[in-house]
Amino acid sequence: MSDGAIDGIAQADMFGTMKGKFTAIIEEAPGGGYWAVCPEVPGANGQGETVAETKKNLRDAIRLIFVDRVADARE
Repeated sequence: MSDGAIDGIAQADMFGTMKGKFTAIIEEAPGGGYWAVCPEVPGANGQGETVAETKKNLRDAIRLIFVDRVADARE
């Protein structure tokens, strides 16, 4: 396993244990389902057929953005 993969695993574990509260703005999509944005995290958005699925997708998007920012900071 390369060092990058090990760092990736450490980052995933770190973000899996972090807790934070963010605002989720969820609205019904015109074509059905829902869409959401998080104003505190530019670029974080999600969509889904249910509110629960939309929240999960938004949570995943926020996590991916933070993992990317940590990787950028390490470079």
